[in-house]
Amino acid sequence: MEVSQHYATGRRKTSAARVFLRPGNGDITINHQKFEKYFSTEELRMQVRRPLQLTEHLNKVDILATVTGGGVTGQAGALRLGIARALVNYDSELRKQLKKEGLLTSDSRVKERKKYGLAGARKRFQFSKR
Repeated sequence: MEVSQHYATGRRKTSAARVFLRPGNGDITINHQKFEKYFSTEELRMQVRRPLQLTEHLNKVDILATVTGGGVTGQAGALRLGIARALVNYDSELRKQLKKEGLLTSDSRVKERKKYGLAGARKRFQFSKR
């Protein structure tokens, strides 16, 4: 018997998450680690679980994810988008609900590059009259 598996990709800042979603009992594995071990703060865990709680699929699907690049906040954001997209692949009826909450919208904000002649992207060096 073939187990149905749904795949989606999420990106945030410089992080990318590959998400595999399959029917199960709510296990979340990230980079072969337990969810609670990978994301140490409750705030990040809540952010990742948000699409599942909203659609009431928290204990109905298992998630296997591979996350690369960036820091933990960017990775959590990428994972959230990936889970939301995978849920839409799993059940297209959930799209309207996830779209309304803004979970299917990619956050395109990235760090602005440093410009020449400046201390950072916009910060200038201290002005000296003499």
